[in-house]
Amino acid sequence: MTNDSYGKLTLNGLWSNNIGFVQLLGLCPLLAVSSTVVNALGLGLATTLVLLASNVSVSLIRNLVRPEIRIPAFMMIIASFVTAIDLAMQGWLFELHKVLGIFIPLIVTNCAILGRAEAYASRTTVDRAAMDGFMMGLGFTLVLVLLGALREIIGQGTLFSNAHLMFGEVARNWTITLIDDYRGFLLAILPPGAFIGLGLLIAVKNIIDDRISKPVTVNISGTVSESAGN
Repeated sequence: MTNDSYGKLTLNGLWSNNIGFVQLLGLCPLLAVSSTVVNALGLGLATTLVLLASNVSVSLIRNLVRPEIRIPAFMMIIASFVTAIDLAMQGWLFELHKVLGIFIPLIVTNCAILGRAEAYASRTTVDRAAMDGFMMGLGFTLVLVLLGALREIIGQGTLFSNAHLMFGEVARNWTITLIDDYRGFLLAILPPGAFIGLGLLIAVKNIIDDRISKPVTVNISGTVSESAGN
């Protein structure tokens, strides 16, 4: 049984084992719907709910399901929660649902969700499975929102455009115009812009990890210096 601490689960989900930055899973929806912050946030929250609910359910039944049928059983659980969320979004967030389109039902095929169910939730307690699902989903949502913000700023010169699709009519005026009379940069909104943007974000993360992991030496005089490496 896996008994990771809550701190380790948080760090894994948000940074060191992030679904989007490190595992590079779920790239199809990540790149497809991250053209704006609102679209990215909508898909990210839906994915987080599925991860949380499926992890808890898998952990609850982990001792009841035979090994031979565990994968089909996990897929049925995931598909059930995705269907429920898809129907809920059709009922309460219909306009946003139309924008996200097929990528809500396709959450079922996101390798990250089945991967967490099989690799972690089926081997640990309910509380840790819930924490793992929530943090992995939150980490995925943060990647989506960061990429969506980057593409929206460069592509349209705005932030939170069409916020009313998620938050209702009260959010219709929430759009922040960062650049007046901006004609836009089409590449940022198109799929190639998504690949470039994600590559830049991964590069920044790798630079930060490299700075953190670089050893530090202290000279006899008390001066602190970074190791020159190999």
